Amino acid sequence: MTKPFDIVLFLSGVLTGSEATRSRHLRQAKAIQVEIVRRWKRENPWTWQRKHLAWFLSRGIGGSAMDTRYYYLLTVRLITLRLGKKWIWH
Repeated sequence: MTKPFDIVLFLSGVLTGSEATRSRHLRQAKAIQVEIVRRWKRENPWTWQRKHLAWFLSRGIGGSAMDTRYYYLLTVRLITLRLGKKWIWH
């Protein structure tokens, strides 16, 4: 039996700001992880590719309000930073 990947520990090195901001990023990162696991069966962010996060931004929250999409984009940028990738997000 494998232990679920701890997204909180994964992002702890790049999270800054107030407690509310950190908790929002963690909550959104968990939601991103759930959707990617459901669709792509990849629980570990180290195995994610750019297409997985792009899919989430376009399909996972595509119908949400602009503010919601913006905040998820900020969380995706944190995940990208933590992965050490140079992916550009618009």
